[in-house]
Amino acid sequence: MKKPGLPKVILYATFVFLYIPLIILIINSFNASRFSAVWEGFSLKWYTKLFHDRSIARSFTNTVIVTFSSVTLSTVLGSLAGVVIARYESRLQKAHAALLRLPLMMPDILMGIGLLFFFITLKIPLGLFTIILGHVTFTMSYVASTVRAQFQNFDYAVVEAAQDLGAGWWDTFIRIYLPLLAPGILSGAMLAMTLSVDDFVITFFISGPGSSTLPVQIYSMIRFGTPPVINALSTILISVTFTLLLIYQRFSRRSMK
Repeated sequence: MKKPGLPKVILYATFVFLYIPLIILIINSFNASRFSAVWEGFSLKWYTKLFHDRSIARSFTNTVIVTFSSVTLSTVLGSLAGVVIARYESRLQKAHAALLRLPLMMPDILMGIGLLFFFITLKIPLGLFTIILGHVTFTMSYVASTVRAQFQNFDYAVVEAAQDLGAGWWDTFIRIYLPLLAPGILSGAMLAMTLSVDDFVITFFISGPGSSTLPVQIYSMIRFGTPPVINALSTILISVTFTLLLIYQRFSRRSMK
């Protein structure tokens, strides 16, 4: 029997390093004890407390509103930006591409402080609206990058054939561009959703009273200890993330067939 080589050993060790903490967290979410070091039996009481916690329910609602709004806007704007940058080459589009790449390289703390000063200067009250605008500013760049990458293997002959047959710009976009770019658009949308849900630094600076999202709420709870309710909440978030990942993989396999 062939022994695993060093690359495989490193790969397995990396998986263990990444997933063992998640497994421990999931197990402790069903622990009746308040302290993770002691196992007092299986219990669902932390999930019961989680669903009765009004502050977490409010922050979850805020997260859903922010994520849905920012992903919708960033997907539309980022997709259009990716198509324009890849389709038309000019100095203006090069400058446009550089501006879109800027949020990808800028540290989150600088972006959060800059957006905070921007909203204060314009006297825009901090709340869900400012959080949505802040998330769109950086998630749109990821969507544009994934859509632009789809043009590397794009068959322009199909577009030219459709135009020769009398298809207008709108018909060409709906029937040619959109189906061929769908994997990139979906990838960008899912990436934007993940970043929006997970963002803490930028949201911390531009959120107002009563507009805290889940990451900000979890941070405020951890400051005064590590309540087991967070284990239950994290387990649910992990389950949702893996479910969305499986859905995306199935969609990608169907689109490649």
